[in-house]
Amino acid sequence: MKKIVVALLLCLGSLCSAQEITVAAAADLQFAMQDIAARFQKETGKSVKVTYGSSGNFYQQLQNGAPFDMFFSANLDYPKKLEAAGLAEPGSYFEYATGKIVIWVLNASKLDIGPGLRSLTDPSVQKIAIANPEHAPYGQAAVAAMKKEGVYDKVSDKLVLGENISQTASFVVSGAADVGIVALSLALSPKMKDKGRYTEIPADDYPAIRQACVVMKSAKDKETAKAFEAFIQKPATKELLKSYGFAVP
Repeated sequence: MKKIVVALLLCLGSLCSAQEITVAAAADLQFAMQDIAARFQKETGKSVKVTYGSSGNFYQQLQNGAPFDMFFSANLDYPKKLEAAGLAEPGSYFEYATGKIVIWVLNASKLDIGPGLRSLTDPSVQKIAIANPEHAPYGQAAVAAMKKEGVYDKVSDKLVLGENISQTASFVVSGAADVGIVALSLALSPKMKDKGRYTEIPADDYPAIRQACVVMKSAKDKETAKAFEAFIQKPATKELLKSYGFAVP
């Protein structure tokens, strides 16, 4: 009898654990992913626990066995490298969106951001927030755009680096930086859209921020992870991503 009870408890435990998948997601997805995960749970009854951060940091962690079922990266390289290393589930690589960057200031700011990146050279600007280009794709895009516009050398000593694009945005929202180069998806989010204004940076100023996801080979619940990836590909989910400023394939 004891053995039967133990077996039943083990089965129940595995069923409970299968009700939730863990996801490592680029910080630009913070608000869009909340909506997507909520819709997925409503439709399937299964939840998605998401941790947000910089794609480069997650890549390092996943190489070292971090226990995530899925990885949503803000660029293509990291998922491709995980796939090449045999750490991602074969055939699970999927390009889900392309991100955009904007210049963002608080509503109270007197800075005219109409001229785009050239506005960063205004003498009133003391601190410019960008994501750390060493490991954050949005930071790499910001640097590329500033160099393309010929302003990088003029403002490089004013840069304040966020660990990821979400922290970068918080620097500007809190007033710790005068202006920031942030993800359009965050500028359109409930947290920011009424607090500031933005100007889009021309897409040809920086390499496209093409984003992809993979299911990890070590995923504890591959079936649910694959179901969530399929959910991301649904037309309704693509429309939701578009509403947050992403371009979708």
